[in-house]
Amino acid sequence: MNSVQVIEKNEGTKIDWEQNGTKLYFDDEIMINVSKYRKDWDVSVDICRDRSGNLTLGAENALRYVAQVDIPAIAYEEDEEHNKVALPLDMSNVVLTLWSVE
Repeated sequence: MNSVQVIEKNEGTKIDWEQNGTKLYFDDEIMINVSKYRKDWDVSVDICRDRSGNLTLGAENALRYVAQVDIPAIAYEEDEEHNKVALPLDMSNVVLTLWSVE
């Protein structure tokens, strides 16, 4: 399995994260199965820290951004019967942007 592309948005300590296949784990608090978020369009998932210090998905109650996962649209190919078949997710096309947690 290929690794995600990582962009460090600013200076400072970043959140602890790891990749296992199509799953991204953040601080042992949140797991995102990237393949479950795939759509026919590009998708961005925001990971933020709220006022209580908890990680959240989405920026609605966020105190600060921690990370953003940019997931490309599903790519398709046609099979022999001309049916549209989704190609497997290539994690090297997923971009993980990290912000300082300080």
